Amino acid sequence: MIAPRLHQMPASLDVLRGARDIAAFLNTSPARVYKLHRAGQIRTFTEGATICARKSTLIAWIEQQENQS
Repeated sequence: MIAPRLHQMPASLDVLRGARDIAAFLNTSPARVYKLHRAGQIRTFTEGATICARKSTLIAWIEQQENQS
């Protein structure tokens, strides 16, 4: 389980800024990130018009998805 170690990471390194960075982290497309964001299916926040997400939050979301299967 990697998520607990990420909680110890400085916040500046934990945050992904922009749909492109989030998509690369999730190995998907920016369009899919926008769709998940609009639907409220992933926990994101915005800085101005930029979608942002914490790596640790996305990892927890992935683990939750795995446990639902």
